[in-house]
Amino acid sequence: MKNIALFLSLALVSTATAQNIKRDLPYAEPAGPRQTLDVYSPAGAKNLPVVFWIHGGGWAQGDKTDVKLKPQWFMDRGIVFVSINYRLIPEADMGTLTRDVAKAFGWVNKHIAEYGGDPKSVLVGGHSAGAQLAALICTDDRYLKAEGVSFDTLIGCVPVDGDTYDVPAIIETAETRLRVHHLPPRVNGHREKFGNAPENHKDFSAVTHVAKGKGIPPFLILHVAAHPDTTAQAQRLGNVLKEAGVPAKIFGAKDTWHVKLNDDLGLPADPATKALSEFVSGILRR
Repeated sequence: MKNIALFLSLALVSTATAQNIKRDLPYAEPAGPRQTLDVYSPAGAKNLPVVFWIHGGGWAQGDKTDVKLKPQWFMDRGIVFVSINYRLIPEADMGTLTRDVAKAFGWVNKHIAEYGGDPKSVLVGGHSAGAQLAALICTDDRYLKAEGVSFDTLIGCVPVDGDTYDVPAIIETAETRLRVHHLPPRVNGHREKFGNAPENHKDFSAVTHVAKGKGIPPFLILHVAAHPDTTAQAQRLGNVLKEAGVPAKIFGAKDTWHVKLNDDLGLPADPATKALSEFVSGILRR
């Protein structure tokens, strides 16, 4: 029994060392409870590309630990994986939590080399609410500029099943659907979460900020093929990016749903993972 216990203990130590996981690193001074991030580095990491991941949860919940297979999948490909937390509604408004995301990115730019990452080679990704935030900080350069970082550090963006790349469009879609079916309005819908002012809705939309010559990185936009809203939003963002000359691929995953699409990323036979693998290989060759 002692030998078995020793073996298991050594195996755990070996796994932790190989992954080199650092949790709850503060990215602000002083840092609040949710202003922390986790770094997953392959063994012997040095000057490796980095993935900067933003969790979902409707901007009101979620956690950086909800990453499933993604850290190991990226580490197996020689990529450092960073997963961040940020303050949430109602503690923070949309501008504050977006600035938290940018501040976390600023920390990565300054410190990721200490964990084997290349600060000039970062892929940004996120699911659901995190998809909106990922797309926004990769198109509206004001957030990263405020942290002393330029778009030159970005090698790609992978938003996963977001429905708010064009906030006015989703508000109109959702409210029209409720109205024509004689259903009551939502108490805490997109209109309220994004500040209840039309100018805010436009400003928090990635499509508003897409333009030629800004250095916006290539996009892989993953969405659930059977979901009309995330499909329309993916096509909307992809079309705007392509019109601006930004490489963009839209992939609609079949036989899946909002949570499963994100959770399955990293499975060997998963079609969306294959699309992600091809995208990552392509941007690393650039």
